[in-house]
Amino acid sequence: MKKLSARRRHPLAALVVLLLALACTGGLYAVFAPADQAQADETAQSLTIEEGKKLYSVGCASCHGTGGQGTSDGPSLVGVGAAAVDFQVATGRMPAATSQGPQVPKKKNIYSQAEIDQLAAFIASLGAGPSVPTEEQYGPEGADIAKGGELFRTNCAQCHNFTGKGGALTHGKYAPTLEGVSPKHIYEAMQTGPQNMPSFPDTTLSEKNKKDIIAYLDAVNSEKTESPGGLELGGLGPVSEGLFGWIFGLGGLIAVAVWVAARTAKAKKS
Repeated sequence: MKKLSARRRHPLAALVVLLLALACTGGLYAVFAPADQAQADETAQSLTIEEGKKLYSVGCASCHGTGGQGTSDGPSLVGVGAAAVDFQVATGRMPAATSQGPQVPKKKNIYSQAEIDQLAAFIASLGAGPSVPTEEQYGPEGADIAKGGELFRTNCAQCHNFTGKGGALTHGKYAPTLEGVSPKHIYEAMQTGPQNMPSFPDTTLSEKNKKDIIAYLDAVNSEKTESPGGLELGGLGPVSEGLFGWIFGLGGLIAVAVWVAARTAKAKKS
């Protein structure tokens, strides 16, 4: 007992006890805390999905079906992912107007971002699909604007025009202007391919490619200098330019021809 008492009074005894206590506390925390945190996260996600389901039942189920399976009035939403919901609802395209034309237009959205996140969580729970991109994915950091311009002219300019002003398609449809569209929504549109637009998954356009295209559009739309080519006629491409050439160019030639003919006739009379 005297030896044991002496060891307890050793100067390092208190330090050893403290280290053992800290090790036990850390071990217990490592065992129990992650499980509690994971359970809390799972509960929060479940609540988000449940709230999204309520919103869906009120604003979306009449067209897309109670389980997102689709109806004659709306396509299936199973597997479209959270990105499609964020794009369609945040831009006001969904819910669509009761009298639909050839294409659902962009309009003022009626949901808050929190409600959009809840809807997106519910739709994502129906089947795996593209997730909402992060700012790191669509932000300008590290983007190559020149490469983005090349990719845009190759993949997008046929419909959206080389400056992103938009353009007409067949049967009353159109490619909307990309001026003033948020980078997140442009990224989501490339991911999901809304309406007439084809989708560009990462196997077709990588995450870096999408970032480059977004940076190019931001550079084009933010330029305040005059067009280096002169009058750009709205930047709408060959339709407006051809119309201008037809009316003013051909009209000018006709006017000159009439003037020359009149001068010639007058000369012959004299």
